[in-house]
Amino acid sequence: MREYARASRAEGLVIGLVPTMGALHDGHIALAAQARNECSRVIASVFVNPKQFGPKEDFKKYPRDLEKDAKILGDAGVDVLFAPEVSDVYPDGFRTYVNVEGISEWLEGRSRPGHFRGVSTVVLKLFEIVQPHFAYFGRKDAQQVRIIGEMVRDLNLDAEIVVCPVVREADGLALSSRNAYLSAEERKAATVLNRALVAARDELSAGVRDAMQLQTVMRKIIEAEPLATLDYAEIVSADTFEPVVRVARACYAVLAVFIGKTRLIDNLLIQPSSAGSDELVFQL
Repeated sequence: MREYARASRAEGLVIGLVPTMGALHDGHIALAAQARNECSRVIASVFVNPKQFGPKEDFKKYPRDLEKDAKILGDAGVDVLFAPEVSDVYPDGFRTYVNVEGISEWLEGRSRPGHFRGVSTVVLKLFEIVQPHFAYFGRKDAQQVRIIGEMVRDLNLDAEIVVCPVVREADGLALSSRNAYLSAEERKAATVLNRALVAARDELSAGVRDAMQLQTVMRKIIEAEPLATLDYAEIVSADTFEPVVRVARACYAVLAVFIGKTRLIDNLLIQPSSAGSDELVFQL
């Protein structure tokens, strides 16, 4: 993989990387499509990274079907599939990790200790091996994307992060590989995340700027769904992911919710329409 990447760069080709853990869906295909439009070589990685799973999380049962994923990526115009073994990425005695301080401690970092250390470490390793000019990530994992961007800046990495829109089902549920865990009844209940975010958006459109009021609106909707258990519903800075008191600059409404035993996340990006404007625009 490294030799191919070096040769491609030597030819002056622009390399785009789409990092995945497999179990591919239309969200991943959208990332590959954007990479295909912007790069002359598209490389997708499929690697279920053990370092980002906690001891009680779903590493062993995480869906894996490399043959199916390879076909999906080929049909999407990906040039190269990089699917290393765990021993290739983490050799015996591995003990070097990347930790982006501060931002990694909130929200997902608080609920899943060590998660972002594992994410940052594997992404740095992928960047070193694949040497991409551009790397494509979905905004559904907004905190993860922000952390990777900080790592790229802080370590002077030669890669640009491209953040792509959330891809949703017709009923608003954000696409996720973990949606496959949901029963039919749970799948119907899972739309509560989108409904809570839409309610927050409607409150903001009506002029509400108080973060506690917005959080209360989201929590009430989640708590009214019998199959849902709330982990967090917060309004946070889009820069630091720390809680805010009022929506006055770019923020996220962020959710983590258990539907049955399946943990799902989603977000709403809130931005001023222009510098100094009180008018807001939204990306759901």
